[in-house]
Amino acid sequence: METVTHYDTLELHPDASQSDIKQAYRRLAKLFHPDSQQETASHDRIASINAAYEILGDPTRRRHYDARILGAAPSRSYATVSSTPTRRHASSEGRDLDAQVQVWLKQVYTPVNRALRHVINQLNDELRQLSADPFDDDLLEDFQSYLDDCREKVEQAQRCFRSAPNPSTMAGAASSLYHCLDQVGDGVDELERFISCYDEHYLHTGQELFRIAHKLREDAQAAMQSIF
Repeated sequence: METVTHYDTLELHPDASQSDIKQAYRRLAKLFHPDSQQETASHDRIASINAAYEILGDPTRRRHYDARILGAAPSRSYATVSSTPTRRHASSEGRDLDAQVQVWLKQVYTPVNRALRHVINQLNDELRQLSADPFDDDLLEDFQSYLDDCREKVEQAQRCFRSAPNPSTMAGAASSLYHCLDQVGDGVDELERFISCYDEHYLHTGQELFRIAHKLREDAQAAMQSIF
């Protein structure tokens, strides 16, 4: 077992809920972010906090991490087949699975991935424009419009994600997309809090959540490439 676990880093018990993990991350990010102007600010601590949240904030990664450090078997999200199907039955199931994959790719993966790419990749440009004068009303209005567009695209992507069940072969990509959407939604919340109070902690936390979302989107793409 590791001397210091990710749970220790986030000051949590291993039984903590995902909501507890999210709240702990936000609290600690405010305390230790190098740009937070806090006396406790620390590059090393925020790096450890971010690394811990990248694992524990993703339930799939968290299960595998728990299995490694706690010695518990990771839970499975699929049922075990109790018998071997006949060749005809297997062939029929294969055709059904191929059809499900095509539907999922067209109806879920492609539009969700496109929406996430648009939202995540645009953030740096929007922040660059806002940095000219973060207190300028016109620039803030433009940034708010961007966040409104982000929220609308995320909500549309979430509806797309729920519109069709993911085939078992797409489980890895689907999991990464799901958590990517979650991180982007939380990031938008943090950035909107910055607009309302000009507390740079929210700005930095929003950027970190978008960075984690970017990594999750890359994970989804890598999972797809490993299949095709």
